[in-house]
Amino acid sequence: MKRLVSAAVVVLATVAGYAQFSNPADDVPAYHAQPPEKAATLPPIMSGAQLSGPYFTYPWQTEVYHEAAKIPRVLYQLPCYCRCDKALGHQSLHSCFEGTHGAICSTCAKEGAYAYQMTKLGKTPQQIRDGIERQEYQKIDLEKLGNKS
Repeated sequence: MKRLVSAAVVVLATVAGYAQFSNPADDVPAYHAQPPEKAATLPPIMSGAQLSGPYFTYPWQTEVYHEAAKIPRVLYQLPCYCRCDKALGHQSLHSCFEGTHGAICSTCAKEGAYAYQMTKLGKTPQQIRDGIERQEYQKIDLEKLGNKS
């Protein structure tokens, strides 16, 4: 029985590791090509008192959720390269901010902050998606994001 449990743990770790680090050129994570028909159909981004507790100990964690709440329709149209679509069943980058995943995953947080910055610059969701696929979000410094003055 111990061997079976040990083998199951190894298999699950291998699958999770593969999902996290799969080649983006081979497999684009889940996203929606078009905005939702009605913004009201989107689940809410966490906000207010929900942005406290053990998942929100750094200023950037709260800030990235505030930014995400301003661009939910854009996030809906973007993939998330932490591979949470496979590991958690997420449908787009928007899903990461419906719960605490966006606060504990630096990939999600950086992609969300990148999407917000590019939206403010007038980029379309397609242009932002292209930038995410080129990993431009990696340039985001979350510590600077959370220390706005």
